Amino acid sequence: MGYEEFTIEGRNAVIEAYRAGKPIDKLFVLDGCQDGPIMTIKREAKKAGTLVKFVTRERLDQMSETGKHQGVIAYAAAYTYAEVEDILENAKKKGEPPFVFLLDNIEDPHNLGAIIRTANLAGAHGVIVPKNRAAGLTATVTRTSAGALNYTPVARVTNLAKTIEELKKEGLWFVCADMDGTQMYDLNLKGPIGVVIGNEGEGVGRLVKEKCDMVASIPMKGDIDSLNASVAAGVLAYEIVRQRIKG
Repeated sequence: MGYEEFTIEGRNAVIEAYRAGKPIDKLFVLDGCQDGPIMTIKREAKKAGTLVKFVTRERLDQMSETGKHQGVIAYAAAYTYAEVEDILENAKKKGEPPFVFLLDNIEDPHNLGAIIRTANLAGAHGVIVPKNRAAGLTATVTRTSAGALNYTPVARVTNLAKTIEELKKEGLWFVCADMDGTQMYDLNLKGPIGVVIGNEGEGVGRLVKEKCDMVASIPMKGDIDSLNASVAAGVLAYEIVRQRIKG
């Protein structure tokens, strides 16, 4: 995965970024602007499936690092995204059953970076995130992953539930973290597996949860009832590691 710029400002710069195939996470456009270059950018964004937000000039001025945004600011991925097939190929090359993280609308870039770091250290073959309503591979994610993005492919998909269905055809089983599930120590987490971690506030969405084969709860003895998303990912990941080592 190669390094890319984080912010792109100016109409021509954004158009050229799209034409060069650079991955753009989000696009902020001046509300009401309909001139030629902006319309071109909108068309490119639609083709690329970029999330577009229409904002005021004041908002763009606040976001701008150069003061020369020309009514448009793009947030590009800090690293290029992989394909789901790349993650499966990664497992195949290592001669291991696939071990994948799927993140259901993780919005905090620090959590995303920490999970990517954990995924790498736990031996996972990749991470899958949704295109919308979730953190992308920003500079903050890059820093928080502590270099793991150089080694752990991250794929971005339109529909997480559909992706789970497709990966089931490849032999994967899926477990999601939820405090109403079966204690993780009582589950068989060996073999090809996908670990689903939910949003910081709402957890795993209903449609995604329904696609999972198992629901794992993490035993907790304290006075509060939930773990940070990245911590939950780490705890569950290392139960999988333990079971794989144990055989």
